[in-house]
Amino acid sequence: MGKTGYFEQVFINCPFDGEYRPMFEALVFAVHDCGFVARCALELEDASQVRIDKIQSIIGACGLGIHDISRTELDDTWQLPRFNMPLELGLFLGAKKYGTGEQRKKLALILDREPFRYQKYCSDIAGQDIRSHGGDPLEMVKIVRNWLRNASAASGVLIPSGAVMVERYERFQRELPLLCDTLRLDREDLIFNDFTTLAAEWLKVNSW
Repeated sequence: MGKTGYFEQVFINCPFDGEYRPMFEALVFAVHDCGFVARCALELEDASQVRIDKIQSIIGACGLGIHDISRTELDDTWQLPRFNMPLELGLFLGAKKYGTGEQRKKLALILDREPFRYQKYCSDIAGQDIRSHGGDPLEMVKIVRNWLRNASAASGVLIPSGAVMVERYERFQRELPLLCDTLRLDREDLIFNDFTTLAAEWLKVNSW
């Protein structure tokens, strides 16, 4: 990650399937448009490394974490829910609680689809400030913007309003197919590193 600082790196814990893709892209764009760097398990494929070790390594490097625990539906094949997101949230909170030094200063944003729905399936986090996005990518942009603005308040950096950032995201999405063509990438088959690179290239040209 080069010289990117601890509190500039944001661990992204969310579903990675096609249905969630619009939300994921909105989340990642908002993180980068606020001047931070999004990180997640998709950034590196290493068959020699156990997946949970990779996730723990990324969590350890990130001072900030965004956790969307909204995916509670049963799998079509096995009729079981996915527990990856609550597990990774637990790892992040455990690092904050039992870690040392900077680990104890971690900040987390926890998201769900509807207000208070989490109390029915993850009641142990009751009392935390859980934000609801309603499954709307544009609402995701606003929530992430507001949270990162507060997280970076001490730096004095002024981040544009949520409405402005939504306009920027909508313009980025309109221009993304052409940007993909220019860089010889398939818009429908972008991997995480492709998307973050495209977002970074667009942001260089379209700064605040």
